[in-house]
Amino acid sequence: MPTTTAPAAPAAAPHFGFDNSYARELEGAYIAWQPSPVPAPKLVWLNRALAGELGLDAAALASPAGVAVLAGNAVPEGAAPIAQAYAGHQFGGFSPQLGDGRAILLGEVIDRLGRRRDIAFKGSGRTPFSRGGDGKAALGPVLREVIVGEAMHALGIPTTRALAAVATGEPVFRDSVLPGAVLTRVAASHLRVGTLEFFAARGQTELLRRVADYAIARHDPDLAGRDGRHLALLRAVCARQAALVARWMGVGFIHGVMNTDNTTISGETIDYGPCAFLEAHDPATVFSSIDQLGRYAYGNQPRIVQWNLARLAEALLPLIDADPARAAQQANEAIDAFPAMYRAQWLAVLRAKLGLDDAAPDEADQALADDWLQLLRTHRVDHTLGWRRLADAAAGREAPLRALFGAEPAAVDPWLVRWRARAAAADPAAWAGRIAAANPIVIARNHRVEEALAAAVEHDDLGPMLRLLAALERPFDERAEDADLAQPASADFSAGYRTFCGT
Repeated sequence: MPTTTAPAAPAAAPHFGFDNSYARELEGAYIAWQPSPVPAPKLVWLNRALAGELGLDAAALASPAGVAVLAGNAVPEGAAPIAQAYAGHQFGGFSPQLGDGRAILLGEVIDRLGRRRDIAFKGSGRTPFSRGGDGKAALGPVLREVIVGEAMHALGIPTTRALAAVATGEPVFRDSVLPGAVLTRVAASHLRVGTLEFFAARGQTELLRRVADYAIARHDPDLAGRDGRHLALLRAVCARQAALVARWMGVGFIHGVMNTDNTTISGETIDYGPCAFLEAHDPATVFSSIDQLGRYAYGNQPRIVQWNLARLAEALLPLIDADPARAAQQANEAIDAFPAMYRAQWLAVLRAKLGLDDAAPDEADQALADDWLQLLRTHRVDHTLGWRRLADAAAGREAPLRALFGAEPAAVDPWLVRWRARAAAADPAAWAGRIAAANPIVIARNHRVEEALAAAVEHDDLGPMLRLLAALERPFDERAEDADLAQPASADFSAGYRTFCGT
């Protein structure tokens, strides 16, 4: 396909030191493409801490020359902009060609810790994969990705992160006219289950092998060149996704669109479109406006990630073994092992949240945790506060926890007796400290995110967003000045709340 002409970088553009292995090694897995220039770029937000982590000069990024780069108006030296090819199962149906329809991988850098990181644009204009879309992004969804991505990072959950948000000065037409923006996103890579599906579906086995071997070299280098490495890759991705989704479940995160093109090989969370967080604990909770059947409900996420991993297994079959029957058997064994793998990760999360992480494992811990979750569900207790107030109870202050149970504060008493007996040898202060360190008090509450976005988009006021981001940087610290940010939304808000993809 033809490529657009690269705009010239202005003088004194920021230096990135790109080393673009994907573009260099995987010809045929992408289309070289340039971001679309925008009329009036304006820096809205810059992640200075992340810039430093990447070895980039934040001041240069914030300069007019830097903003021109972050808007897509100038391509910096050493960049190799590409639109990556991938497919995906979306809500269970296979789309053989998706690809970067509104994204551009600008290039890769080696950060200060020696890690290879992608730097990509989202909302940077049409590409050959746009399927009739305009390739643009609106400011609201871009800032949502900033807020929730940074919240997840501070919680210690693997995630892509936002480096910058730039307003474009042009309108984006959705259900209404919205201000446009470009997000600069940083990732361990943008390899997805759908990336492997793309080449497997076309019978391009050699290119599939090259992409799989690239994934191994990038994310599992100890497997490189080994016999059986593609089956080992499948198992490694299963392990990463089991750990990731267990962490999601622990903080009440609902991804909202767990398609295979949003399931990463790296084990990072990607795509903060219709995401949200639980308020009242309920496994059936769905906020996404497009998930009308609840496929991606909070409680379904472990099952869905296994389903997605089975699609990865199918894509890798030609590489696992030349004999189709043997390949299928080995792949099935890997996928069948996932539930036990996930249960182990989930129990580890639960034990940490109960303050039992430094005690000897007990076979009754799963039942203790399950019964606690059932109490939260039955009494519609706020997920985040229900877990956090266990720290107060461990320290001998049960009133804050009891208050969450409304008219039935004594409903928690029998369970508390069992829990205390389980941790009888624990020092109360140390026990409470462990619980507080595993259970955040401040999360990206849905109503607070919406308030911040409305202020930024409708009133050009970043104050609420910056305040929220500052609190989210320290999610385990209970501070009086952030008390309002820790409170749940009203029941009416949560009952009617819907999230949208932002495309």
